[in-house]
Amino acid sequence: MYLEIISPEAVLLSQEVNSIGVPGNAGSFQVLNNHAPIVSTLGKGTVKIASNQTIDLNSEQFQLHHQGNYWMFEINSGIFEMKKNQAILLIE
Repeated sequence: MYLEIISPEAVLLSQEVNSIGVPGNAGSFQVLNNHAPIVSTLGKGTVKIASNQTIDLNSEQFQLHHQGNYWMFEINSGIFEMKKNQAILLIE
């Protein structure tokens, strides 16, 4: 799936990934390729991206941690949308 991570300041990431886990307000969830369309508000928590490629957020605001094929960082809030195999993560 194609993932874009956008902050109020800039586009932080725009690339193919295997999956993404986000902290939804009703509970954390994960989406994979070809997931059904979804829109969700996000709360404070960890975003977890699985990718065979290196992830670079191009941001000093979000501290990225790497473990195996996973890249993780903390957010305070945001909105997540998935449709037509494209995920958009708007974060603060």
